[in-house]
Amino acid sequence: MNKKILASLLALPLVVPAMAQAQDNAVKVSGFGTAALTWSDDDRAQFGRPNQASGAADNFRTGVDSNLGLQADYTVNNWLSLTAQGLVRQDAEEHYGAELSWAFAKFRISDELSVRVGRVGLPVFMISDYRNVGYANTMLRPPSELYSQVPFNSVDGADITWRHDYGNTSITSQLAAGKIKTPVGNFHVRGKDILALNVVAENGPFTLRIGHARTKITVDDLATLNTLVGSLRAAGAGYRLPQLTDLAGRIEAKDAKGTFNSIGLTADWNNFVLQTEFAKRKTETYINDTTSWYVMGGYRIGKFLPYYTRSELKIDGAINNTVPAACPAGYPAACTPTLLQLGGAVRRIPFSGVGQGEQTTDTIGVRWDFASSVALKVQVDRVKPSGNGLFINAQPGFSGPVTVGAVALDFVF
Repeated sequence: MNKKILASLLALPLVVPAMAQAQDNAVKVSGFGTAALTWSDDDRAQFGRPNQASGAADNFRTGVDSNLGLQADYTVNNWLSLTAQGLVRQDAEEHYGAELSWAFAKFRISDELSVRVGRVGLPVFMISDYRNVGYANTMLRPPSELYSQVPFNSVDGADITWRHDYGNTSITSQLAAGKIKTPVGNFHVRGKDILALNVVAENGPFTLRIGHARTKITVDDLATLNTLVGSLRAAGAGYRLPQLTDLAGRIEAKDAKGTFNSIGLTADWNNFVLQTEFAKRKTETYINDTTSWYVMGGYRIGKFLPYYTRSELKIDGAINNTVPAACPAGYPAACTPTLLQLGGAVRRIPFSGVGQGEQTTDTIGVRWDFASSVALKVQVDRVKPSGNGLFINAQPGFSGPVTVGAVALDFVF
């Protein structure tokens, strides 16, 4: 992550007043942040957000849910504007780092049609554009069961947005295209030929969203994956077992096709608050085909909003293990032990790695809007993983369930 980007973004408030005065207040700077403490009751694995390299165990951690964002918008004229957003958080690194979340030029074609070119948010979730803005969300964090299934937050390319009103219903259609490379733990994932369609219908307190995204996925720098693929190919060639070579090709994530389909609904009516999403992921590599969903319901009582969430991630399909249990008669003595080792490694794939595994979570929490533009949240999650689930750096003997607690102060300015 580029520290020069962070320095430049943090310097913006110093130069914006002069620029704004010269440009008749054309520049607008805004920001958001979360100061949080997160902990769990199990020291055999760490709880983190998607893409994080480390998380919270039986100690208090600030890095899981804390962040700071700064956005600058510059209006050039009535049809062109520029936007840049920087985000400081703990993500794929062990420490805090800065990233450029958005950097685009927006061209207003008409009142209903606009085009953005540069780095734009990838519209694959209900709250894609503001998932990192804690104050804009009821829950302390988006459910990992669903939000871990796509590792990309943005795309380098362009999008086109069309909005139109049909009576009391507003329809927004967004089509994004491009590519991106993002760090995930200790490796990188590249998305090429990304295409994402997002359609949103809004009517009064109700919002319905339907989305489809597809890409070609490549996983870089993942040592365990590279070792397994190389070992399968070496064994396939050395022992004349072509099914091992074929399996290596299916496991290797190199320009492999992937799709993500989702639907979501939100409602804020008569103090009742509802938010739900359902998604299906499919890939042509070792990455699991999955079904994920969550339902959140709450009720606003004055400045307090207690809520409950149920979320689940299930595996629909995984890589087909074609490693033979034993070598034919007459093969070298080392052949069968090699196959047993390779077969065990392939069997572990569906439950190993970022966004893999299965788990369910029951969440209770409360949001307190005690001041203007500031909210305090307390949330407790009861996470039931299958195997390691989505936990990070799991140690032998880890099973669950695990209780995770967090306190967060969200703000915007």
